[in-house]
Amino acid sequence: MFYLPIIVSIFSLSFAYFLIQEVKKAKPGSGKQVEISLAIREGAIAFLKREYKTAGVIAIFLFFILWLTLGFNAGLGFLTGAIFSALAGFIGMLVSTQANLKVAEAAKSGLKSALNLSFKGGSVTGFLVVGLGLLSVSLLYLLTKDLVSLLALGFGGSLLSVFARLGGGIYTKAADVGADLVGKIEKGIPEDDPRNPAVIADLVGDNVGDCAGMAADLFETYVVTIVAAMVLGSLIYPNLTQAILLPLILASVSILASIISTFFVKLGKDENIVFALLKGLCVAGILSGLGFLPIIFRAAPSFKMSFIQLYLPALSGLLLAFFIFLITDYFTSKKYSPVREIALASRSGHGPNVIAGLSVGLKATVLPVFLLLIVILLSFWLAGIYGLAIAVVSMLSLTGLIIALDSYGPITDNASGISEMSGLPEENRKITDALDAVGNTTKATTKGYAIVSAGLSALVLFSAYTEELSRLGVKVVFFLQDPKVLTGLFIGGIMAYYFSALAMTAVSKTASKVVEEVRRQFREIKGLMEGTAKPEYGKCVDIVTKAALKEMLLPALLPVATPILVGFILGPEALGGLLIGSIVVGLFLALSMTSGGAAWDNAKKYIEEGNLGGKGSFAHQAAITGDTVGDPYKDTVGPAINPMIKVLNIVALLIVSFLV
Repeated sequence: MFYLPIIVSIFSLSFAYFLIQEVKKAKPGSGKQVEISLAIREGAIAFLKREYKTAGVIAIFLFFILWLTLGFNAGLGFLTGAIFSALAGFIGMLVSTQANLKVAEAAKSGLKSALNLSFKGGSVTGFLVVGLGLLSVSLLYLLTKDLVSLLALGFGGSLLSVFARLGGGIYTKAADVGADLVGKIEKGIPEDDPRNPAVIADLVGDNVGDCAGMAADLFETYVVTIVAAMVLGSLIYPNLTQAILLPLILASVSILASIISTFFVKLGKDENIVFALLKGLCVAGILSGLGFLPIIFRAAPSFKMSFIQLYLPALSGLLLAFFIFLITDYFTSKKYSPVREIALASRSGHGPNVIAGLSVGLKATVLPVFLLLIVILLSFWLAGIYGLAIAVVSMLSLTGLIIALDSYGPITDNASGISEMSGLPEENRKITDALDAVGNTTKATTKGYAIVSAGLSALVLFSAYTEELSRLGVKVVFFLQDPKVLTGLFIGGIMAYYFSALAMTAVSKTASKVVEEVRRQFREIKGLMEGTAKPEYGKCVDIVTKAALKEMLLPALLPVATPILVGFILGPEALGGLLIGSIVVGLFLALSMTSGGAAWDNAKKYIEEGNLGGKGSFAHQAAITGDTVGDPYKDTVGPAINPMIKVLNIVALLIVSFLV
């Protein structure tokens, strides 16, 4: 059974290659469509190359540090995690920037064709991520049999993910905010209007943030979760190989289930896009649950547990993924009251819109955390902390399909932009807009899924930290009466807030530069507003590229340096408190920001459909303000908290032996 994960990961990569060929076969557009798509592609490649070059310098430095302190295997694991994470994002982004043009063209044949192609394009990234993730973990363990190298693998993926999430998030939201503030509010022109100098930068941002950034994010979440379960299994059951292999086998089964489920994502007669996507998720969950039955039935006796004790935590993980999808859909979809409440508040002005959006974001944390607590209690009651690890692996096992649902979003967003900028018929834009609106919700559900799973996997990593302390002969009990633990708790909370503040400031600074440049071009380029002159798109692309790379460095390195300083200055008790504080505070912040931001965005789109006065109305202007606030919430800060939490925990695990 050990070779099953390697075989399945290769099969997943082969399926991704098959989907790439399917996207390539699709009809391309012509003329201006091709020109715009090439500009987006060139901008995205240029940014990612510069981003990875910056991250690469830091990665090589850390490789030597890990080699010198923990051995060559640890350094190798770190580099492998960073390279595979970057590779998944880069290839996925390349396919996304090809699919956007072809989806715009496919929309001429109707909604069904456009949905099928955009989902195939998104699925490439999904199955690249899980294929590369499972392959890297299983191959590294096969070659080294060293769990420290696996932790380093997770560290490499997590660090690259922080860079990708921050760099891509700052880029995409600075461009988006700059384009909206001048284009929509000051000039009153539509979204993605070709006269807007920031529009190409905005479309590039969708790919580097929502595609490459999300791929890196969920790659590290997927890898770290499997590694955390394997490490915890080895510590709790030191002589039981099944405890290490079971997470790999469960992940393999779910990849096969997810591949099968992609063939069920078909538009029905009612043309309900959400239902078509949800159908795929349901099939993946059901097939995974059935596939887990024989695996866990054979494994349970080795753990001296009954089948039910081990199977129910796995089943609860799958159900949690499904319910997180439904809950996030409720809080972020135009069909339901939370988004419509924000839209209604917009009639009273900008302030009420912002207040309503903040309220929705805060409310959106309650149900996901409540379900999270049920899974924690059930898993602990049945199978202890290892049961929780299995629940988290089970939840993350659907990552391939979840990323497909997410990466479909930036493809359809770009397709809408290409349709608008190239002057395709209004019918085209209606189809791509319908896909894009659902894409906003699926991106939000994916972020909710990633954040909840990050919180759970961080708990598993924290348990591994305490088990490792125990193995080293140090019994640490985390009492609130201990001033070191209390200090660590507060530092962990501060970390989440300060990290968020740095990221928000970065978006604000960069967006201000974009606003100045867009205003300059409208002021100085004669005929731009009339459409007789062409804007200088490259200037805005260059501004956001340079600024995003500069601004991402400090917040990206913060979660690496903080646990080292706290651990060596205040000791393992304070470091444990820091981990707990960052998990609890970070989880609530991230959930609130991602759901609230998506709700603001869809409230704006709800008004733009002709409701409450439609485009250009007072309510629409207020909704644009809310969306401007929500943009960095949902696409920069909220998602970046996810890898930040795990970097803190992994660094703590890597340095624990030096603290005792």
